[in-house]
Amino acid sequence: MSKKTIQSKKPTFIQAINISNNWCQEWEDDLISDEVLSDRISALISSKTGLRGFFALTLSDPSCTLLDKLPQSILFMFVENGLPIVEIMFKNLVMSSAQIINHRREKNTDYEEKSEQISERCAFILQNLDTKLVTEEARRVVKNLDQMGNTFDNSAKYDEEQKKFILQKINDLAKKKDHC
Repeated sequence: MSKKTIQSKKPTFIQAINISNNWCQEWEDDLISDEVLSDRISALISSKTGLRGFFALTLSDPSCTLLDKLPQSILFMFVENGLPIVEIMFKNLVMSSAQIINHRREKNTDYEEKSEQISERCAFILQNLDTKLVTEEARRVVKNLDQMGNTFDNSAKYDEEQKKFILQKINDLAKKKDHC
């Protein structure tokens, strides 16, 4: 096994996805420890594209169970990284929740299940992050939900059914956080 370091301080989005995929596989195969993986992830997510690429893979790939098992060293590193982690988790929670509604409408159960997995992984991580940051970001999302949408530029806004479902997911998260 060769040393897997990041060649660039700012990998591209695709490079970050590929790096994350390799690391996730090595971790799944017990070739690297939780602590080594945590250090690698910390370096990768120090850039915005690294952060996006890492979570694009780990939230959506069913074969990468890292976020389902969430080792303590990685959770601790997420908590240390604070707001960027909270923000990207909420973005993905909102988008995947809206997509669940779209996929139900289209009767596309495969994609609905994938979006549900992303939503559940986001909620699980958010439950374990700093309560104050999560609460503040939840309030911001709720306040701005009418300006948010299904496209990168938010030109296609969420419809009422999607917004209701997103708010339900955020409320569910708040209830679970209260019980932790």
